[in-house]
Amino acid sequence: MSRKKVTKVCKLQFQAGGARPGPALASAGINMPQFCTQFNDQTKDRKGDVVPVVITAYEDKSFDFVLKTTPAAHLLKKAAGIKTASANQKNIAGTITVDQLREIAEYKMPDLNANDVEGAMRIVAGTARNMGIKIEGFE
Repeated sequence: MSRKKVTKVCKLQFQAGGARPGPALASAGINMPQFCTQFNDQTKDRKGDVVPVVITAYEDKSFDFVLKTTPAAHLLKKAAGIKTASANQKNIAGTITVDQLREIAEYKMPDLNANDVEGAMRIVAGTARNMGIKIEGFE
């Protein structure tokens, strides 16, 4: 049984359905058009979201990739209806509801180090607090 030799592992982010050949992908040493086609096909239902991807490149120029969930900061800004977060935590940039927090936490569960939704909610709430986003009805 021969195993392919890994040459590089890259963590990148692209707009869903919007990967294009460029410098970031060139450094991965993979077939860029082939990756872009596969990535865009798999993310076309997530339009408007940023999609982190982990690409494993092999010696023979083949590759595998794993899609991750959209970053919490992006989801929080979208839920609060704001373009940018607050530069300091004292200024409130926006507000979300506990239901919105739970929805984001449930979506992020596969990528978070949490045992349950409540734990995931606390992690996402910490991100929101750092961004100056207030959560109504959540301490």
